Amino acid sequence: VSDSRVNAVSHFCLPLITLPDLTPLLETLLCYHGGASKEILSSEFLEAVNEAFLKKKISLPASAVSSLWLRHLPSLEKATLYLLDQLISIPLNSLEEVAYVIKESCLPQAASHPAIFRIVNEIFKNALLETDGALKVVTTIQVFTQLFLEALQNENKQHKFPLKAYFPYHHQPLVTALFKRPFELPTTYWSQHLKHISDMLKALVEDSSIRSLADLFEVWFLVACFGEWLDIAAEQLLKAAVEPDALLWLLAFYYCPQNENQQRTQTMVEAQAVSGHLRTLFSCTVLSVKDLEAAVHRVTDIEQCCNQHLITHLLTNFLLFSSGGHMIAQELIYHIADTSDRSKEVCSLLIRTAYRINYDGEEKQRTVKLLNELLQNLKADF
Repeated sequence: VSDSRVNAVSHFCLPLITLPDLTPLLETLLCYHGGASKEILSSEFLEAVNEAFLKKKISLPASAVSSLWLRHLPSLEKATLYLLDQLISIPLNSLEEVAYVIKESCLPQAASHPAIFRIVNEIFKNALLETDGALKVVTTIQVFTQLFLEALQNENKQHKFPLKAYFPYHHQPLVTALFKRPFELPTTYWSQHLKHISDMLKALVEDSSIRSLADLFEVWFLVACFGEWLDIAAEQLLKAAVEPDALLWLLAFYYCPQNENQQRTQTMVEAQAVSGHLRTLFSCTVLSVKDLEAAVHRVTDIEQCCNQHLITHLLTNFLLFSSGGHMIAQELIYHIADTSDRSKEVCSLLIRTAYRINYDGEEKQRTVKLLNELLQNLKADF
């Protein structure tokens, strides 16, 4: 078949794209490349197929969708922005809902190809910068990364593409460590793995090659994509971790990447005092709100936002995972989530934790029950 005839067929299909009987032909056209070095399908056809796929007017196999996005990058950009718009416009009640919408987009599966992954990741990065780190955008990126890793493992046991193809400009041992899923390691090894990540990150950040804020942001964004490990770090820090300093540094870097005027050092000092206090109370079966008042005051009194975010994270985890935290969680959560923004932040933490516990298949029924109760009672429109 000549390339010119294939091009003519793609034009001919334009008004018929949404007909169910045409799907096999669409798939054949999208996966056909011919011998030409330039695109042989009309751009109008590619745009129309992408539009119909996004609006759920047609259904296509993942291989055809990947082929469409690889041969027509404007369609990939439109699909990624369409997904972000969808997720930002709906109320976030659970990460299961977010995961469903992301899976339906076909983007995590298509991102198994490094060229698609890098473009999607770049769009996410710009969205994060444009929205000034909006919680919903961060959440979307983190869930997308988890689903991408899952797709990569399901489709490609042998890793046809090396990890370097996905993150070509990053420190590869750090990428390899972050790519490890928590369920792939024994829980007893989590603290050690997090220390390994923290040590590499610290050496990297303090290296003279990180010269600009842009370089720093690239490193921070890499870590932020794998937020599951950050949430586990906050939980491990309270469980009398063997290496609390390494976990503290990791969390302080995430919440306060810039170290101007030694902000990160100050964040660590504040967080160390709170985490040390919480660790001494972690195994107490009977607690009162008064026992945690000092820590709560630190959240409401501290001026630096990054300190507030980190301490809010620690306090919320304490209520969920400590022996006596469950008893005072309902009362204390309202003190922590005392403003609209902080209420959204706490809801985000609760939703992420609920997803992580269910996702890992851990049997923490009491914690799951408490999470659901707290989320219902907060009734925050996050």
